[in-house]
Order: sequence, then structure tokens, then C-alpha cells
Amino acid sequence: MHYRALGLTGLNVPVLSLGGSSLGGAFRATDDREAIRTVHVALDLGMNFIDVSPYYGATKAETVLGQALKGIGRERYLLATKVGQYGTGQFDFSAARVRTSLDESCARLGVDYIDLLQCHDIEFADLDQIVNETLPALVELRKAGRIGHIGITGLPLKIFPSIIDRVGPGVVETILSFCRYELNDTALASIIPYLSGKGVGIINASPTGMGLLTERGVPSWHPAPPTLIAGARRAVDYCRSVGADIVKLAVQFCVAHPGIATTLVGSANPENIRKNVAYAEAPIDFELMAKVLELLKPIQNHNFTRGRPENRDPIVA
Repeated sequence: MHYRALGLTGLNVPVLSLGGSSLGGAFRATDDREAIRTVHVALDLGMNFIDVSPYYGATKAETVLGQALKGIGRERYLLATKVGQYGTGQFDFSAARVRTSLDESCARLGVDYIDLLQCHDIEFADLDQIVNETLPALVELRKAGRIGHIGITGLPLKIFPSIIDRVGPGVVETILSFCRYELNDTALASIIPYLSGKGVGIINASPTGMGLLTERGVPSWHPAPPTLIAGARRAVDYCRSVGADIVKLAVQFCVAHPGIATTLVGSANPENIRKNVAYAEAPIDFELMAKVLELLKPIQNHNFTRGRPENRDPIVA
């Protein structure tokens, strides 16, 4: 596994890391024993950065991950979790909730230290509160040695500079962006120079667009409009017709960008993790890549957004 520096954090992370939403059953009903085996396989293959949240599966993902990590040396993994989102429509970014949330996550995960603690989906927050209350609380936890580093996450890209430009250097050390750097949407690339210039590490998530670029397709809750789903399906169908796996191409496309420290893939299936790691390490079929990118041109950078009206990105459709 190849590793890259995560901004100025001093952490080196694998180009492909484990996203924990699937451990909480975000995409299908999962078996806890299989999910635990998945974590063990990921670690054995060098995916030693794991990202999770109390929101995933209403704390199930953290609980299952904690069971998987029992007996494993703390030096073997880097652990990221989140604060602020706790259920559908349940957000609390107050300083008091940040502190209790960290305690609860540590208890579920069976650890006393979190390598990276992130404000989860801040597009649903009052950004003034994030700047003036949430981040200062995280800085205090960092000073106290409870956490190593601080990040922010979300779907709209505009939220990242909106926060980073208002806080001091080194307050926000990482961002986690999802569905904005993948075969059909590379909008994240437009702010990579800005983030790199600020020393902010970049975590990319959902290389398949939360199911857009998969045979199974999107889950019922997916926010993509029908035209985007149909456009992605054309690329999926083409890959199947030539005996190729579009997931392989999607993973390779993401990990190839040198400015992205790591890309998260989520699964509760050990075999899927083995496949994803093999995909990341295999040579790219550039002819196939060019054909698929051509097929996706009609929907390139077409997006979906969410959050408070003032935090949403403009829609490209």
C-alpha cells in the first residue's frame, strides 16, 4: 500500500482507507461478525486509517468497530470519528456536546485517544457557531491531549473556505469531501491548490458516488436526480459489456490524484476490501478510462447539494 502525508498533521495515511458507514449498515443489512472480519482484513492489507461517526447506524458503526479493534495494538491504526450529527435531522455542534460526544465515542471504540476528530456535515450548521464555539472546543481537546487533529466534513465545497478563511492557521487541519472527486464529478480538484496552500490535508470519500458507479446502483435515500443516475448507469453498463468492473476504475481514478491524501471506501465485506486494495495497486487501463470519461461527459460535474440554504453549492445540471 502506498502512503501519503495528510496535510501538515504529521500523519501518513494509505491512499485507500476504510470508511465506517458500511459497518453501521448504511447501504445494506450487515452481519457484525463479517463486519469485524472486514476491519481485520483492512488492517492486514495496510488500510490503517479508519473513519467512522456516531451517526452511522445510530452508533452501531462505532460499536462494531470497537469490537473489531479489541486486542489490536493502538499503534496499528489511526482512528477518525466525528461530532455534531447524531441522527436524521439531529445536529448539535455546541461545545458541551462536543465534549460528551468524544467521551461516548471513545467508550464505544474502546480507546482513550482519537487521532482525528471532525465536525460532521457542517453544511447543516450555523457556520458562525462552528467558528466561534465548535472549533475552539476541539482546540481545547487537542491541547488537553484527548485528540490529535481537527477536521471538518461536508458535501458542498463552499463550506471549506468559508470556515478555513475565518480561523487561525492550523485550527482546521483536514477536510473530508465526498462525491466531489470521482469519475463523473471532479469539482473538488478546483480547491485542491487552495487547501494545499493552507496546509490542509484532503480526505476524499465515496469514489463510486455512494453507489452511482456500481452495478447495484444507488440506495433509496440517494439525493442524485434521475438524469445523473441515468448518466452514471450508461458508464456502468458499458463497463459490464466489455467485461470490466467500473468500481476498479473508480478507485484507480481517485487514488491516482497526488493532491488527495486518501480515499475512503466503505464495505462490511472482507472480499470487497481485498478487491479494492487490489484495484488500487493494479495498472490502469487508460484506454478504458478515456472511454468511460467520454461517456460521462454529459453529466460531468453535475451535482446535488444539501444543508442550510446559505451553505449550499450552486446546482450544475
